[in-house]
Amino acid sequence: MSDKKLDFDFRERLNKISGGSHHNYCYQCGSCVAICPAARFNEDFNPRDILLKTLLGKKEELIGENSIIWKCTNCYSCYERCPQDVRPIEVIIALKNICREDGVLPETVDKFSETISQTGRSVVVNPTVNRRRSSLGLPELQNVPVDDIKKMLE
Repeated sequence: MSDKKLDFDFRERLNKISGGSHHNYCYQCGSCVAICPAARFNEDFNPRDILLKTLLGKKEELIGENSIIWKCTNCYSCYERCPQDVRPIEVIIALKNICREDGVLPETVDKFSETISQTGRSVVVNPTVNRRRSSLGLPELQNVPVDDIKKMLE
């Protein structure tokens, strides 16, 4: 018999994050896996398995910079397909938020977040971008009000 116990503290923490409590409704039907593009192209990614681990309180397998949750494409297909309104993508986003709170983000995500907080954009806009936009008849990109974004994030 296993000496592992359910981590109810982790489950409660997940329940308190927006979208996190929906994992409680999952009855493991597999509809999310059937429609998931990440599962189709990555044999290790399985939203049903992620939800089972949340139900079992397996924090150590879900929270971390190398967690499988980072393979999710955020396509929302699972959200639309789920017959129980589990909203697997929202549960996965809640797990990502826990990773952020615990400071265990993949380096690429951390750099991406830093770029957004500093520039208001996910990519750096350089003169080449605006020249290309001009050649397509598009206006130049304007500066983003970064101070307003920082106020919202506080």
